[in-house]
Amino acid sequence: MNKTELVHSISEKTGIAKNEVKTVIESFIQTIIQSLKQGNKVTLIGFGTFSVIDRNPRTGVNPRTGQKIHIPGKKVAKFKIGSELSKL
Repeated sequence: MNKTELVHSISEKTGIAKNEVKTVIESFIQTIIQSLKQGNKVTLIGFGTFSVIDRNPRTGVNPRTGQKIHIPGKKVAKFKIGSELSKL
């Protein structure tokens, strides 16, 4: 399911106009991104938890040349599945 299909599905289930549902979904996504950028966790009970973790720098290998390369550390988003979602 992509964003358009999600908007259509929610609109049908709730009776809310598609453009309003799209605005809410986009605001939801931007709010999660903003919270993660500030270093906060976002927990949706039963669904899961979004958080940010630090990946350490490491050494990798270029598959074409076999040469070792340095992979710098970075922050990445992480999602931990919640109890309701894990029952699938």
